[in-house]
Amino acid sequence: MIRTVTARRFAFCGAELAAVYVVAHQGTELHLAELTGNRQVLYGLPAILAVAGHSPAANALRSGRPLWLTPGELATFVEEGPHHFTTRVRDGDPASPARISLGALPLGHGDQELGCLIVAGEAGDGFSADDRSLLELYADQVAAGLESVAARFAGRKAPQTHLGQSLVPHQGGAFILELGTGRMEAHAHVLELLGLAPAQFDGQVETLLACAVPDDMPALMALVEPDRPAADGQQLAFRVRRPNGELRWLGLRCRVEVDSDGAPQRVLGVVADATYLRPSADEVSLVQRLSATLAGAATVREVSRLAVAALREPLGASRVAVGELEHDRLIVTALDPPEPGSWPEVWRSEWRSEWPDASLGDLPTLQSALRGGHMSLWPPGADLEPGLLGVGPGGLAVLPLPAEGRMVGVCLVGWDEEHRFGPEERSLLTATAGLVGQALVRAHALDAGHELATMLQRSLLPRKLPELPGGVAVARYLPATAGLEVGGDWYDVIPLGDAHVAFVIGDVQGHSAGAATIMGQMRTAVRAYAVEGHPPDVVVARANRLLVGMETDLFATCAYVDLDMEEGIARFVRAGHLPPVLRHPDGVAEELAVEGGPPLGVLAEADFPMTEVGLLPGTLLVLLTDGLVESARLPLEEGMRRVCEVLTVANPVDAGRIADELVVGMGRRDDDVALLLLLYDGTGGRPKRSHWTVWRLPNAVLHARRFTARTLRSWGVVEEIDAALLVVSELVTNALAHTQGEVGMDLTLSADRLRIAVNDASPRSPVKPVWVSWESTGGRGLLIVEATTTAWGSVPLSGGKQVWAEIPWHPSHD
Repeated sequence: MIRTVTARRFAFCGAELAAVYVVAHQGTELHLAELTGNRQVLYGLPAILAVAGHSPAANALRSGRPLWLTPGELATFVEEGPHHFTTRVRDGDPASPARISLGALPLGHGDQELGCLIVAGEAGDGFSADDRSLLELYADQVAAGLESVAARFAGRKAPQTHLGQSLVPHQGGAFILELGTGRMEAHAHVLELLGLAPAQFDGQVETLLACAVPDDMPALMALVEPDRPAADGQQLAFRVRRPNGELRWLGLRCRVEVDSDGAPQRVLGVVADATYLRPSADEVSLVQRLSATLAGAATVREVSRLAVAALREPLGASRVAVGELEHDRLIVTALDPPEPGSWPEVWRSEWRSEWPDASLGDLPTLQSALRGGHMSLWPPGADLEPGLLGVGPGGLAVLPLPAEGRMVGVCLVGWDEEHRFGPEERSLLTATAGLVGQALVRAHALDAGHELATMLQRSLLPRKLPELPGGVAVARYLPATAGLEVGGDWYDVIPLGDAHVAFVIGDVQGHSAGAATIMGQMRTAVRAYAVEGHPPDVVVARANRLLVGMETDLFATCAYVDLDMEEGIARFVRAGHLPPVLRHPDGVAEELAVEGGPPLGVLAEADFPMTEVGLLPGTLLVLLTDGLVESARLPLEEGMRRVCEVLTVANPVDAGRIADELVVGMGRRDDDVALLLLLYDGTGGRPKRSHWTVWRLPNAVLHARRFTARTLRSWGVVEEIDAALLVVSELVTNALAHTQGEVGMDLTLSADRLRIAVNDASPRSPVKPVWVSWESTGGRGLLIVEATTTAWGSVPLSGGKQVWAEIPWHPSHD
């Protein structure tokens, strides 16, 4: 330990001399570390005192309470060896031992006994009550500085000093504030710290408060709130702006005196230069890294996660939680550790799907800290409600998160083992709270914009996908996080007639309301053309001409697949879009070679070739947009390769899990992501099909019935023949009687039903009569079809329509 002894001028609240003794030799001795002021008040101060000895310093340290000695009481400490004070004055000095008063104030408490502060001055009647209170607060300032010195060295058990570091804040002063009148008596050193000349001070507290940084004003004013719990001493670090523009940290220790009704009446305080609060290079680096990462955080969850990660490891904390304030509840947005068993019972009882959602009514201490808006530090064994004590039984820091003049959230940092808060930690926690609070407000604005954009886009996408015979389709959509504009990605699954299903995915250029509008129009148009029964190339060609005619500068890409779920025949059309990816039943995944045309909206008469591929049961079909496989950090070829790798090792049984694996780990997204995945199983057996062209002859219906009977008998259908012939008679008769042009009939026998479909050239759908009388000459045909079949309907076809009906079939097992 380097002993520093100075002769700096010292005068504070009646004290003319100050000496700091620090604990050494495993707590058995007190070593003089610093002496400042008028040494003629006391001389011969020993360099070493025994903690077990009979001296004011040792007695105060052992008792843990200040020891105040009047001149008469000081005389009882006679010299009994080198370890005791000498109370004589030097020869010729006008001062008399009968006029010297002394105070011994322990520094630290409990297991953190740092030493003792000795103050002495000419006060014949002893130090006054106000002087004693202010000197005790001054001792707290000395202890804080001593803690900061100790923290910079490897051990805390034997605090040390170093050259240039003064243990006694020589630039500090006291004040007394009368709250009723606002009048303040301020020491000249207080004014000096603020950069005010004595002539500039008018005795009003507002003059001094005007020097404080506005962000620190709520914490200063909270010290004298009427409902603030009383305390022996309150501490606060705040910043002031001096007239020359210099920003300076000051440390404030104060006591609030209350009247008989508990209302604050007077404030006694000590202000000192808190240079020890200036962060170290490591802390500056940590705060700078946190500031940089928070600047890029786009969501409340991301901000909270970064704050938790920035605090827990550097502080060695056992628990860290960040939450937002919503009315009277604390909505936790991130915590570590994430297991419910690591948190108090009141937290576990309010656990929701991921994090707790606790009532502030169950945490009154937290509620009070948020109302005050300043950091609260609770030492081990503090009297806290179980909901907070369980967070930090060895020490708890409550950090309100300020932004825009209000508290937007709170951060809780707790330790299981006994923890004492050093000044550097206070500085770090204060800086972190301000950064996180501002980042939360920014993230809220981003979240609100993303929520609006996402809601708009999701309203233009299918709410759910249909159940499919012979397959399972799943979709995933993730909006971009690198912007607030809504994107133009879309997908759709469109059931068509005759066991066909259309799968569509597309991407409109750009991120804007215009892109979303085009996306909605294109999805609607493609669905309409597909339902009309057009082949895939015609559907895409018509959508292209529609987009060209919209006179917009935007274009779109699209991939369209028409899949026969019974036959497994897929017809692909690409318009400037990424190729589909197939995972075959043997596990091999590959990009499918599909011919492509230009994007939609570029050329009005563009050709869109069609590629036909057969799918085996167990095949995975993946349609995706480029946001999944391409970004500023991911080349397209690498992204497609990763998709194939994931599909190769995936379990093909669970389509939803495979989709999640494809989008997991996306992180920050530059573009929207749309994914459409089909697990094709087939219908178990291929259907039997037959077609008959109905010629317009007088006995056309008879020929259609004979064809139907022959076909069904060859298929082994016996019991259902009569009903089928009746339906064929009615449908063919209606087509011949009410339409012109060619009429065709299709018979399809699947595993459990017989489907009869009649195609004609008229776009008008048949209308079932509401009521038919005995005198009516027509209108009974559709009523007969409805009574005979389980389902019937009409769908548009290219240039006409198809009227269909289904009859249940139960194959014989004889």
